Amino acid sequence: MPDPALRPVVSVIVVNYRGAEDTVTCLRALREELDYPAERLQLICVDNASGDGSVARIRQVPGVEVIESGANLGFAGGCNVGAQHATGTVLAFLNNDARPHRDWVSTAVDVLKADPTVAAVASKVLDWDGEHIDFVDAGLTWFGMGYKRHAGQPVSDFPAGSHDVAKDVLFATGSAMFVRAQVYRRLGGFDERFFMFYEDVDLGWRLNLRGWRVRYEPRSLTFHRHHASMSKVDSADNARELFLLERNALAALYKNVSDTTLAKALPAALALAVRRATARGDVDATQLEIGRPDTGKSTVEIPRTTLAGILAIDQFVELLPSLAASRQAEQAARVRSDADLIPLMRKAMEPAYPLPRYLAAHDVLVDVFGMEEAFGARRKVLVITGDALTERMAGPAIRAWNMADVLAAEHEVRLVTVNPLCSPPEAPFAVAQARQRDLSPHVAWADVVVLQGHALEMVPELKKAASTKVVVCDMYDPMHLELLEQGKDDTDEQRELDLVGVTNVLNAQLDRGDFFLCASERQRHFWLGHLTALGRLTPSLYDSDPTVRSLLAVAPFGLPGKPPQRTASPIRGPIAGESDKVIIWAGGVYSWFDPLTLLHAMDRLSRRHSDVRLLFLGMKHPNPEVPEMDIGAQTRALSTRLGLTGSHVFFNETWVPYADRQNWLLDADCGVTTHYEHVETTFAFRTRVLDYLWTGLPIVTTDGDSFADLVRAENLGVVVPSEDPDALADALEKVLYDTEFAAAARERIAVVRERFTWETALAPLVAFCRNPSPAADRLPGTGPLVRNKALGVGGTLRRDLDLVKSYLDNGGPAELTRRAAGRVKRLAADRLRKGREDG
Repeated sequence: MPDPALRPVVSVIVVNYRGAEDTVTCLRALREELDYPAERLQLICVDNASGDGSVARIRQVPGVEVIESGANLGFAGGCNVGAQHATGTVLAFLNNDARPHRDWVSTAVDVLKADPTVAAVASKVLDWDGEHIDFVDAGLTWFGMGYKRHAGQPVSDFPAGSHDVAKDVLFATGSAMFVRAQVYRRLGGFDERFFMFYEDVDLGWRLNLRGWRVRYEPRSLTFHRHHASMSKVDSADNARELFLLERNALAALYKNVSDTTLAKALPAALALAVRRATARGDVDATQLEIGRPDTGKSTVEIPRTTLAGILAIDQFVELLPSLAASRQAEQAARVRSDADLIPLMRKAMEPAYPLPRYLAAHDVLVDVFGMEEAFGARRKVLVITGDALTERMAGPAIRAWNMADVLAAEHEVRLVTVNPLCSPPEAPFAVAQARQRDLSPHVAWADVVVLQGHALEMVPELKKAASTKVVVCDMYDPMHLELLEQGKDDTDEQRELDLVGVTNVLNAQLDRGDFFLCASERQRHFWLGHLTALGRLTPSLYDSDPTVRSLLAVAPFGLPGKPPQRTASPIRGPIAGESDKVIIWAGGVYSWFDPLTLLHAMDRLSRRHSDVRLLFLGMKHPNPEVPEMDIGAQTRALSTRLGLTGSHVFFNETWVPYADRQNWLLDADCGVTTHYEHVETTFAFRTRVLDYLWTGLPIVTTDGDSFADLVRAENLGVVVPSEDPDALADALEKVLYDTEFAAAARERIAVVRERFTWETALAPLVAFCRNPSPAADRLPGTGPLVRNKALGVGGTLRRDLDLVKSYLDNGGPAELTRRAAGRVKRLAADRLRKGREDG
């Protein structure tokens, strides 16, 4: 048995209205039959001004806190009153005409503890005898009516266990559900304007829109006498219930769908509500047609079931001023699109009522207003890069381009660069150039923002705590480690300033992102350290996902799935003969690379083999904002001094068009990359090495990075020590002139490269964007379920006195002063942070 002190306090709220007998039975079951520590349960019963002696009977049940509301506030209002008196971190709502299974609470609490992204647990509900279904799944129509799927059907009609699988749902039934207390209060609880019916639909809808999940847990079981309380206030025709259902469906729809969807759905829903009302009462809707004889009657008998629908629309209009304010708040806080919730709606086009005239109208309205299209709108994904989008693209631009390309298969994608160079090739997605000040409209348009480099700094609204946009940060480039090498020509002071600045940029991303991508397992370990230091690796996240891949996933640089097709031969002939052995350096020449050792190796190798050639494919970066590094000049100078330039070593000054690069690679016999042994190498991902895999080139690489591990493990070429020209010359000779070795390497490359297609590499991003949500620690209202026991005045005093004694013993008055000042600063910072969050 787990320690009761480690179980959260659960406040169970039962609302009573003239149902004391059912309520007493329910409360006794909660007290006596639950398998949950009694000291961790708070039982609250709210009496909604029954006026029939209910309160006196309920007070006879020991251990129940009875609250008299003073008025009939309905189920929604009664629950909110109970929540105001609740002390638990988990709220449980149970209808007074229900009884819980002994595991009802414990199993629901297990779900909340296991997954920090679950805000509410939907219990399985059967009828009183357990023979018929009450709630096993939730559905929602396009016109706002929530319903319990399979309700009323015999359990025996379904295969054994068919409703015993946990799943995400749009909402839980208010008759038996659990919700995190902090989240419930953050959302304002049930909407009391609903009084009863659909307040649970509305709450679940709002939770999902804000990124939380509602989880159906079949082990959390209750049994329910459906509407036993409603029969006290309604007539046999259920007209009052119909009125509430119709009005509240319109209210829920109005509050929760997007502007675009509302423009189509609301007029159609209003028209459908009228047709539903007339069809339900079998009213002759043509009786006032001008072509029909006038009966002369000044009044016409209208069934209450028809009147319920008409009055519901009238009262919906009455509520609109207050609903408009609520709508504004919900739309501002949402992080999920209407399309995201389609799977949870189950059958959005479900007409719900089997009335012929009604069904005919439903089909017409769905068609005329384009409802299937409205609820099938694609998610909007914005990809932001700082690199040039041209025919000659560097690594960051290539990666951003392929992200957009892969995501465009399922979503509406917009790729935006803040670089002044933007003349891209044709694309199956929108491409735009924007200055920093023009980025905000693009961000406002998007449901998900994928960014890299310094992009977050250019959109300060995304950094605010109140921002609800889902943000994916691509961390494949450890810029601060690059800067340690790149900035060596600057002054010591400038290097320190630049490093602090770039580190702050990266920390801001790690602090804000909802999902992170990196290029290798090595990088993943590196960024996990960063995230942990920033407090992003929380106990609740770890408990739910010990791998932490739900927050940080590996998405390496990729290569095209389509094999390379030669359209020209730019090396054979202009630079090298048909039988020459060509080595290609496919990327740029940067400070963290070691082309100098490669030139010394070429000097040695050219003395053995006069037919060997080395081509540096691109010396000048296509992005004019990237300064040319001194290593480029050193490389040219050394090649000239060794007498290699123009005979054995060649420099292509400008990068080749991305769409033509395969021609250069296919003309080569092997690919090479060399670098120094330092921390940048350890965590780098040499993106252009993937082009070697794509074109089947055996690889010679310096040891120390993740690609060296791959080449060694899969026998894709030769790995050599850093700064060893003799070993490098021998390795190049083996790859170029040992035909059996080279052929075996090419065979292995053909297998390995399938792992690195863009579709495979970006699978974690694709999966996330199918169901995007804020990170668990960024969900509004998140907090611990089990809190420390309050120390009280005496305990706090004893703790502080012990700390004072410890500080004085260890450091004297100076240490005590330093610690006290630190506590004051922390308290001030906490208050400032809380003020920002509340604001």
